[in-house]
Order: sequence, then C-alpha cells, then structure tokens
Amino acid sequence: MLAFFKVTCPVCQMVAPAVEALADGGARVLAVGQDPAARLVDYATRYGQRVPTVSEPPPYRVSDAYGISAVPTVFLVGADGVVTHAVGSWDRERWNALAVAAGGRPVSATGDGLPAFRPG
Repeated sequence: MLAFFKVTCPVCQMVAPAVEALADGGARVLAVGQDPAARLVDYATRYGQRVPTVSEPPPYRVSDAYGISAVPTVFLVGADGVVTHAVGSWDRERWNALAVAAGGRPVSATGDGLPAFRPG
C-alpha cells in the first residue's frame, strides 16, 4: 500500500491514525511524504503515523506518475505491481473497503471522531 501525504495538509493530519491502522491491520504500508525528511520525522511523532516513510522532493515525479491530484491519496498495489484500489482524500467507506481488500479490518467507524468524508 502507498499512502501519499503532505505534512501541512489538515486532512492528512486528521487521517494519520487511519494510515497507521492500515498497517496495524496487516497491510504493508509505505508512506510517501511530499516534504523534506526532517519534517516527516516531526509529523510522525506529532500525528502518530509511524509507518515506513520516504521523502519525495519536488518536482514530485512519483506522485505525478501515480496521477496524484490531492493528498491524502492511498493506493493498494497487488503483488504484480498493479494498482487495485485508489482513494483520494478522506472517504470513510472507501478507506474501509481498501483496508478490507488489503486483508485487514475497517479503519474508521461512525462516532470515532472522523467525518464520513472530507476532501483533501
């Protein structure tokens, strides 16, 4: 699973625990932060997103290759390298479906403090 984010994105900050929950549910998650490495360390500590993370500097070639138009965006990539699911922004129903497709459990439920939807 690839999770693209930016440290200054309020929606990314809001869903950082959900990214962590994807990994806790058994998915192999690699986060791609569109920020310098030092800022990613602070973000991980502050928002609890402790999955393996790489820094992608401008001009964001990897993000462009995946067609990222908003962050957060999460991709489920099969063993064959083919993207099977993609979710841009926060959409509880779609993130939960992605988590289940990855072999895990839903990452959010009504009443957990996260809205049903929030654009990135």
